[in-house]
Amino acid sequence: MTELLFQLSFLAAAPFWALMIAAPTWARTRRIAGSPLIVLPSLAVCLVLLAPVLGEVWPVVTRPTLAGLTALVADPRALAALWAQVISWDLLVGRWIYLDGRHRRVHPLLMAPILVLTIFLSPLALPIYLAVRGWTTAPLPAHHD
Repeated sequence: MTELLFQLSFLAAAPFWALMIAAPTWARTRRIAGSPLIVLPSLAVCLVLLAPVLGEVWPVVTRPTLAGLTALVADPRALAALWAQVISWDLLVGRWIYLDGRHRRVHPLLMAPILVLTIFLSPLALPIYLAVRGWTTAPLPAHHD
């Protein structure tokens, strides 16, 4: 069951990534990605994975040590829950990058590789996007007629 939930954590996020990367200018993509609720499916998987190991996780997250975290992630259930949390966080970061990029009129062909990188390594993708956004045109006005 843990393996299935592990796989489901990304599958729950994948449709939102697909929209932001493959259909970035579609009006429905903007509307769907405009809601932070898009992270709820992968967070739900995270919570299902987390519930049975919360007793082991809580002491490690409230008093973290490297040794404690190492021991915790040796349990596949805890590691799968941590992975689902990472998937959710990456989607939240990717959502912000997508929305900000659309607002700043960053070309979708430039945004696509950044969003793909965000799926794999959001700590690397975010500073790259921040550098790109510094080189782009001014954001769209809040209300344009």
